[in-house]
Amino acid sequence: MSSLSSEANQDEPTEVVPFATEASASGAPYAQAPMAYDAILLAGFGGPEGQEDVIPFLRNVTRGRGIPDERLEEVAHHYRHFGGVSPINEHNRQLRQAIEDELTRRGIDVPIYWGNRNWAPYLEDTVKEAAAAGHTRLLGLATSAYSSYSSCRQYREDFARALVSTDLASTVRIDKIRQFFDAPGFVEPFVESVGQALRQLTEEGIPAGSIRVLFSTHSIPTDDARRSGPRDQDFGPGGAYAAQHEAVAEHIMQRLQTDGLISDGALPGWEVVYQSRSGPASQPWLEPDVCDRISQLPQESAQAVVIVPLGFLSDHMEVMWDLDEEAMEAAEEAGLRAIRTATPGVHPAFVRGVVDLIQERMDAVAPEKREHLTALGPWFDVCRPGCCENIRAGFKPAAAGVRP
Repeated sequence: MSSLSSEANQDEPTEVVPFATEASASGAPYAQAPMAYDAILLAGFGGPEGQEDVIPFLRNVTRGRGIPDERLEEVAHHYRHFGGVSPINEHNRQLRQAIEDELTRRGIDVPIYWGNRNWAPYLEDTVKEAAAAGHTRLLGLATSAYSSYSSCRQYREDFARALVSTDLASTVRIDKIRQFFDAPGFVEPFVESVGQALRQLTEEGIPAGSIRVLFSTHSIPTDDARRSGPRDQDFGPGGAYAAQHEAVAEHIMQRLQTDGLISDGALPGWEVVYQSRSGPASQPWLEPDVCDRISQLPQESAQAVVIVPLGFLSDHMEVMWDLDEEAMEAAEEAGLRAIRTATPGVHPAFVRGVVDLIQERMDAVAPEKREHLTALGPWFDVCRPGCCENIRAGFKPAAAGVRP
């Protein structure tokens, strides 16, 4: 497997520039007072939308690292296999519309802007557009549910960079919706799809004890994993990133059992696995790899595997290539019956859950009244000092958190 997303921009200058939004100035972990935000800012990773976009897009992803186009072509073939189009932009268009429809249904009159880190529409242009329309209090929603440098802090850095580069840092404020890994709206679609897969396999005559459930997420360097989440809490060797995935996966499996969603009542074996690693082989990343585990399952008397894209909101490239192509091929070679379950996408429960999070932040709901499904939540509105450090790049200006 090969992916370049997790190491983006790691070799850029490490100078720390003072920067903090008004919301983070007090250092309080949760919003203290209701806020009438002017607009919602949907922040995405971005992706190419044609063959001619692929290499320029990958140059953006790896800017500052000096990677030659020849190396980029090794990853480009994943995109070229699908016509040079990543589905991530179209997903965000659909998600933006679905959230807008739900906001309208609830009578919440705020527009939604959409901007990306690595491809058009770029965040800088989106922030300028919002400011030109008079919208200066923006509530950011990053399209990633978990805590790590590339899934949370880097989006906060994106917000700060967009404000500074557009000379809007003194007039536009960007706060950020909390990480929502254990929010009901995010988890419920997984409970539903895993339950469907297990019922299908048992109806085919495969006993639950012969099924394995692999909850897959993007691997990250182990150094980054250890530093994910706030520095004043011990989440174990994998940091908050691994702990959050483990907690959500455990909740899903317990729900399937307690709600009677497993047809014969038996709980299949399960674990969290990782995919899409990149970087030098000498650099440790989170393991085990999803394909490696699939290849080992027949030795453990498994007949079938359910592959759950737990770390992903939608069917973008890492899901379509690393799971639908490589992981399914590994299952076929291992002689296993395999099902890859759905991502939340624009599932109605997820869309409602996103708007619940928007409303929660606007109303400054007290943390004890916020919905969450694991003991780790609800996560913070304002990221804590030292949260999700990238030691190769150092601390950079970041919105919606306590500096650094």
